[in-house]
Amino acid sequence: MQPSESVRRIGVLIRHNLLLMLGEPGPLLSRMILPLVFLTLLRPLYAAAQGRAAGTEQAVVGTLVIFSLLALSISGSAILTERLGRTWDRLRGTALHPVEILVGKAVPVFAALLAQQLLIVGFGVCVLDLRVPHPLLLLGVLLCWSCTLLALGALLGVLVRGMGELSAAYDIGGMLLSSLGGALVPLGELPHWVAVVAPVSPGYWAVEGLRAALTGDARTVAEVCGVLLAVALACGILASGRLRGRSGRLVAL
Repeated sequence: MQPSESVRRIGVLIRHNLLLMLGEPGPLLSRMILPLVFLTLLRPLYAAAQGRAAGTEQAVVGTLVIFSLLALSISGSAILTERLGRTWDRLRGTALHPVEILVGKAVPVFAALLAQQLLIVGFGVCVLDLRVPHPLLLLGVLLCWSCTLLALGALLGVLVRGMGELSAAYDIGGMLLSSLGGALVPLGELPHWVAVVAPVSPGYWAVEGLRAALTGDARTVAEVCGVLLAVALACGILASGRLRGRSGRLVAL
């Protein structure tokens, strides 16, 4: 197989999946607009409690983590729709390589997840005077966090049996993981046991990484990125194994 031919096929798949996503823009738009409304309303509360600069940082970080976890719906529904439509088997029956199929599906979702986060940060910088003195560190965390979200959403998409279960999973799971991570309320203000169990939540590492990036703590950023990528790899392996099934065929519902 010629590399150029593979790239062409991947490009076709990316365009196709992007058109599918944009064909029903409601969920995507809600994940873009609601965080900005939430952030605007939440920031004065944090500013009054922690001061203007610290309150703005907490509001932006918290909003980003909460709504990016809720955006698991974008990744999960991309996989679940294929399962419900029974199109995975048809795709695998073509000349397409499994890696090409996965990349074609993953790239538009990854772009949507990253765009949501960049929009929140950009709104914080342009409207709320958030300071980002180390943009490369911040971008590194956002990229790693997007990979984790992509893999988590894919795992949800292969485990649930329908859209109702998926909705419950990302609503409940998103709020639980973000709350345990200290996104909504700083861990220092929560009971001690929450701080003890917080590291089991990917949201905890996202919060820690974003704060470290904003303060220029490169060592913590590197540690957080390592953890997030390890979680992404584990979830990706589990999702891939579930999709393939023991016989190498995609698992039917």
